[in-house]
Amino acid sequence: MQITRRRRQVENEYFVLLGRRVGRRATLVTACIATAALAVGTAVAETRQFGTEQVGQVTPKGQVISSDQYIAPYGSRLVINDGKIMSSTVSPDGSHLAASVTDGDAALVVVDLKTRQVKQRIGSSPSDDLRITSGAVGQEGPTYSPDGSQLWLGQADGYTKFTVNSDGTLSKPTTISIPVQGTKHALVGAAVFSADGSTVYSAVNGQNRAVAIDTATGTVKQSWNVGNAPRGMVLVGNKLYVSNEGGRPAKAGDSTLNSYDTQVPASPVTGATTTGTVSVINLAKPSGAVGAIGVGLHPTAVYAKHGAVFVTNTADNNVSVISTSNDKVVQTISTQPWPEASVGYEPNAVALTDDGHLLVTLGRANAVAVYRYTTPQEPVSYVGLLPTDYFPAEIATVGNKIVVSNTRGVDARRPDSAGHNTHDTTSSLTQFTLPSDRVIRSETAKVFQQNGWSEGAVALADKTSRAKPVPVPARIGDPSTIKHVFLIVKENRTYDQVYGDIAKGNGNPALTQFGENVTPNQHALAQQFGLYDNTYDIGTNSAEGHNWLMQADNPEYTESSAGEYARSYDTEDDALGHQRTGFLWTGTQAAGKSVRDFGEFQQFLTKPSDASWQNLYCDAKNMGATGQGTAYTLNSSSPIPSLNSVSVPGFPKFDTSVPDIYREQIWKQDFEKNGPANLNMLWLSSDHTGGPAGPAAQVADNDLATGRIVDEISHSKYWKDSAIFVVEDDSQAGLDHVDGHRAPIQIISPWARHGTVDSHYYSQITMIRTIEQILGTRPMNQKDSAATPMREAFTQHPDYAPFKALPNRTSLTDGLSTPPSCGVDTPAPQDPKAVAVPATKVPADKQSLAAEWNTWKSKQRLTGPHAVPDFANPAQMNHFTWYQTHNWSKPYPGENKIYAPNDVPGAYIPSPESDG
Repeated sequence: MQITRRRRQVENEYFVLLGRRVGRRATLVTACIATAALAVGTAVAETRQFGTEQVGQVTPKGQVISSDQYIAPYGSRLVINDGKIMSSTVSPDGSHLAASVTDGDAALVVVDLKTRQVKQRIGSSPSDDLRITSGAVGQEGPTYSPDGSQLWLGQADGYTKFTVNSDGTLSKPTTISIPVQGTKHALVGAAVFSADGSTVYSAVNGQNRAVAIDTATGTVKQSWNVGNAPRGMVLVGNKLYVSNEGGRPAKAGDSTLNSYDTQVPASPVTGATTTGTVSVINLAKPSGAVGAIGVGLHPTAVYAKHGAVFVTNTADNNVSVISTSNDKVVQTISTQPWPEASVGYEPNAVALTDDGHLLVTLGRANAVAVYRYTTPQEPVSYVGLLPTDYFPAEIATVGNKIVVSNTRGVDARRPDSAGHNTHDTTSSLTQFTLPSDRVIRSETAKVFQQNGWSEGAVALADKTSRAKPVPVPARIGDPSTIKHVFLIVKENRTYDQVYGDIAKGNGNPALTQFGENVTPNQHALAQQFGLYDNTYDIGTNSAEGHNWLMQADNPEYTESSAGEYARSYDTEDDALGHQRTGFLWTGTQAAGKSVRDFGEFQQFLTKPSDASWQNLYCDAKNMGATGQGTAYTLNSSSPIPSLNSVSVPGFPKFDTSVPDIYREQIWKQDFEKNGPANLNMLWLSSDHTGGPAGPAAQVADNDLATGRIVDEISHSKYWKDSAIFVVEDDSQAGLDHVDGHRAPIQIISPWARHGTVDSHYYSQITMIRTIEQILGTRPMNQKDSAATPMREAFTQHPDYAPFKALPNRTSLTDGLSTPPSCGVDTPAPQDPKAVAVPATKVPADKQSLAAEWNTWKSKQRLTGPHAVPDFANPAQMNHFTWYQTHNWSKPYPGENKIYAPNDVPGAYIPSPESDG
């Protein structure tokens, strides 16, 4: 009770302090104020828990979503079941809103703001109200002309221009092209019209320039070089202000990293950008002189009103205020509402009301921050927060109404009777009238609760502490009984796909594709070390999933790039996708602990031309039998220096033509020679499927490799102080009856609770926070700072019994068109109750259809050094895997026939990578 009263007192002090104007200083330093206010707190590192609540469940705190948050927005809500909103714009007369969407059945939706209904859907599907050739959309826009007669939608190589009808609907799509420069597509950012509507000015993100386009002819009539990755744009008088996500051009001597074939200034440790700029183009001068203003990191939205230009510095968590009279930054507004973490809120849009309220959307906090604002030079005063839906990305004023576009709406909860998938994405619009300051402060408390922001969430050990070692210490830096953490990352499976057949868990066997006969080791591990049936992967796909694991976040850049993914998909080789506070491995190193990486978050792979799946399979068998080294030289690497320095290059990154039992042998030889690091990261990716062997064979290969790794560790001298976390990067490749983000995990350790069914809500973030807590690593951002470590999964009474790997029941060579030279795999299960799975066969009447699918598969970049996770259209890939695992005899859940590739429902949806 005393701590609770003190917490309320501290929070009241915090809000009072934030509400005061701090003299005439240009910067509102909320972080320092907040830290000072909470320094006297005594609570240990612990935040709220969801108990056994499930994603989709509506509780008094709000609806549970997969990102360790509740949502309960202020105002009214319109859910849009057509995918994620990338960007949106209100028409000049305030009657309609146009939103670009992705990962659904449209590219553009038009909403009637009066009736609050979707009025028109536009895309490449036959069912759309209006069809266009491409469903890919850019980060910004769409953009209305000043008179509301035109709307321009940004796409990879320019725009699609529409005529706006009198009822607000769109017609007459026309392509406006911006030429490719070498290998660089336009990848347009924001666009603005001249006052007379004769010119569109465009930020050409992919070519580091801005252009002027004649609206009558569609031709580019002028071009200006700006900074790296121009994105936001606003026109003030005769000046264009353009935000550059990648900052200024690199200079001699700069440390740099790639971003879309441009070397941008970046940290040599984290690979994150180190500069942010706004270019100023003076249109009044014939040359269009370009100046530059230094702002914070990763500047995104640009908004102008009353002599000020506001710039959201998404990676720095603040807003720069530029005076248009002298083009100087005159104020920097902090958007750190919670004192425990300085980054991770991701401000991404701004609006200013007529009565002087500045509104800033905080994408990763699901909130709008409200400030009182008078002039550019006068410091703002913080009022509080209003809750939104999942990941607000745009905000606009329409009369006295505020309209917020929420990228992920109510999470991946699109109605689906067959089951849930991560690509069942939604978005939403929320609308409200700005309430009184008293109400805003009341809603602020709700935002804190929904995000799990509490005092003492990140408690550090006292230097004089003599705490007794426990598996998951209460304070970061206190001793743990666990010295060696192994993080094994797999690919793409839902809980039901793997564990739906386990009766004691919350599974649906009708959705199980890789049950005990395919994954005997995963089932045995669940039996011995515990079954977790309420754990969620957060990302929709691999680009997001690996970020959540390595950064405890999916940075705004990846969120906003999802409409095209043309700059980059996996952001390992893109400085714009890295947060400035670093990665799991850099934090571990900063804590004085060692790291060893086996393929995870690596980008490049070279291998000999004869290193086929079959030959590597035989090589793995030989290594296992003789202890000899590999006969092939593979080299996997990262563009991030700090990761390269701790990586084992011979362990190959993602490539489905590499068996996981080969990866296991490379790891085993290193383990036996060098022992483990404190943090060991492994990427076992065969369960992605799509390689030369059949899907069940590839998942069985992945299962066997996992079992053998656990066997090796548990029979070693390191077992007594080890913990193995096994997790999927995402769960996109199947259906689940609870939620598409629910995924199989294992926590394997003498210190793990054995033989239990744990139905507590967990997520990838809570898993990463648990690893941080064990290793003494400080959290990377507000997401893992707020997460509750998985203490319920551990015990202080260890059980040192090792694990014995089980032989595979499914042939690892099943489905190969060419058998390996060392012979096909013929499983001989040791368990008399277990029967080897027979080889898959295609029925005679389905052979022509299967051949169509194999032709489709050959084009999906699933194998080889340039293999890309998720290149394939997700709906097609999931159907193909289902058909194969059911021997072409059973339609996909919820359907009544087996489809050819191009007939699959959802086949027209752009895949993450195939648009690039």
